Amino acid sequence: MPHYTTDESPGLSKMGLTAWIALLVLLGAELMDMIDQSVVLTALPAIQESTGAGPAAVQWLTTGYSLPVAVGLITGGRLGDLYGRRRILLIGTAVFTTASLLCGLAAGPGLLIAARGVQGVGVALMIPQILATLHVTFEGQNRSKVFGLYGAVMSLANVLGPVMGGLLTEADLFGLSWRPIFLVNVPVGLAVILLGRRFIPESTVQRADRLDLTGMLLSAPAIVLIVFPLAEGHLRHWPLWCFALLAAGLLLLGGFLRHQWRKQGDAPLVTLSLFRSRQFSGGMAAQLTHGLLCGLFFMTWTLYLQRGLGLSPFHAALAFVLLSLGELAGASLAAKSAGRFARSLPQAGVLITLAAMAAYGLQADASQAGLTLPAMAAPVVLIGFGLGMVSGPLADLTLARVPEADAGSASGLFNTVMHLGIAVGTALTALTFFATTGGSPDAALNRDAFLTVLWWAGSLLAVMWALLFCLPKRGYGRRRDAR
Repeated sequence: MPHYTTDESPGLSKMGLTAWIALLVLLGAELMDMIDQSVVLTALPAIQESTGAGPAAVQWLTTGYSLPVAVGLITGGRLGDLYGRRRILLIGTAVFTTASLLCGLAAGPGLLIAARGVQGVGVALMIPQILATLHVTFEGQNRSKVFGLYGAVMSLANVLGPVMGGLLTEADLFGLSWRPIFLVNVPVGLAVILLGRRFIPESTVQRADRLDLTGMLLSAPAIVLIVFPLAEGHLRHWPLWCFALLAAGLLLLGGFLRHQWRKQGDAPLVTLSLFRSRQFSGGMAAQLTHGLLCGLFFMTWTLYLQRGLGLSPFHAALAFVLLSLGELAGASLAAKSAGRFARSLPQAGVLITLAAMAAYGLQADASQAGLTLPAMAAPVVLIGFGLGMVSGPLADLTLARVPEADAGSASGLFNTVMHLGIAVGTALTALTFFATTGGSPDAALNRDAFLTVLWWAGSLLAVMWALLFCLPKRGYGRRRDAR
């Protein structure tokens, strides 16, 4: 398996054409996966109108995607370690592409939610292979550059999804309303399959062990039993069975951790010894908080823009463009820094985001329904700029010292906590947003609910900033003995 290393070169300029194409295909697959996390956001009102979806169905359009991703990422990462990361990536892409076609053809909310769930299964197979392949393939200064680009793609995806959702819905191509937001994945997925088969290098763990089926059977229902009642509890006025499911989920989670501890050294799904590193465990906790923030903020923001301020899907998409421009600028700064500032860079990004959200909240409270897109431009761009400084450095510093034998497991776990955070954050919208609006389109209710969400978002940012102290003060490349 090739390694692309340039310890004595200026960086990516020394990479060959094959390496560039492989990198672009991997990042393109990551972009497609992450876009579909948020592409429904600006299309939600149109989907509600055409399918008759209620508040619960709206919530599950996002949670139904994040939940199978969170459930399957750890297993997906280990499958790549054992049976080939390129192979599992291509299988996952085929599943995702087929499910995207089903989403575009769905006539009602039930089939659409089910197809979104199948999309999540495909993503659970794809995402760990992307990060693991980057981790084991690129070295030296190239590694920091590549992870900077990875962070830029993550930042772009967070906002490009809502932008695409708004623009494609507003365009109403061929009278299909919101359906092209899913159908566009079909040609992109086919391109990833064809180019990936040709250019992405295959990689596995040298000693292939059996898959931990017991771990799979414990971890998957544990996550479902925890997230499902969080999503449904408020909508159903917290019946007793919600607390029973939560308790059962926590018990299963405890059983899973005990099982994994006993299997250390015998191909567990999760290598728990990695958590002995303050750098790894702290980075994982920060990533979980990052996911909670994204799940809570982006869904409620699009509802605030369209229902609270009366913006069209197109103008709501323009608001996401502003955030996207800021996020790309922040991610570009992180990529150029190439790990030199270590934890200082993402911590600065969190503080910028916190200050910008506070300013945005004060502005929204003072202006109420009169807040315009040009007026909110400055705080929105700064929110994006701060978030853009976080993703790439956080991934690089968290995974920097992970041995190659555990790359798939660690990458799957890193992405699992992000998607689990998004799923739980989206579920928390029932407590922080829909508790106020009750699913009503009333503008004043939606504005008040969003101001409440900003308080929660600020608290999550403060927690994330504190967790980043677990990362190293100084940057460094991957250890040679960790390969």
